[in-house]
Amino acid sequence: MPDSLPPLSGDMTMSQVLAAYPGAQRALFAQYHIGGCRSCGFQPGETLAQVCERNENIPVEEAIAHIQSSHEADSSLRISPPDFEALRRAQPDLLILDVRTREEHEAVKLPNARLLTQELVQEIFTSGDKTKPIVLYDHTGSRTLDAAAYFIGHGFGETKCLEGGIDAYSTQVDASLPRYRLEIED
Repeated sequence: MPDSLPPLSGDMTMSQVLAAYPGAQRALFAQYHIGGCRSCGFQPGETLAQVCERNENIPVEEAIAHIQSSHEADSSLRISPPDFEALRRAQPDLLILDVRTREEHEAVKLPNARLLTQELVQEIFTSGDKTKPIVLYDHTGSRTLDAAAYFIGHGFGETKCLEGGIDAYSTQVDASLPRYRLEIED
């Protein structure tokens, strides 16, 4: 586990857990069905220990270990902006999918990126090459892991997420891309 991540503990609030480990909600839902819907949701101020206790008394250390191992798995799905740029240049037909809103996509996008729509998903699932890489991106890299997991679950095992999203790409690779800030950050 990288040194920059704070250690998890049962007395951390769920907002602290999610800030440190953005995939924690997905991990808890996949393993324990916690946090995916209204009936199994949690409040940002609830501690991890409280959430575990009211969900069949899940041992806190077990939940922590699962969050951490899921985080490590999530890390393997990320591609840095410089590595993405090298891949993009090496494979001009690379499938680059933008998971942001249509408005964001139309305002600024990565070269050759396509806006991810339901129709495009169906097209890819029907006729896409499952052996070729796919790179997904959003604004800051916070929403792509769910989409990547969906693609991987459908056999597209070479799916990656652009670490830090288009914002990191614009600061690390192409400063000519305009940066922006959303009223409600993703």
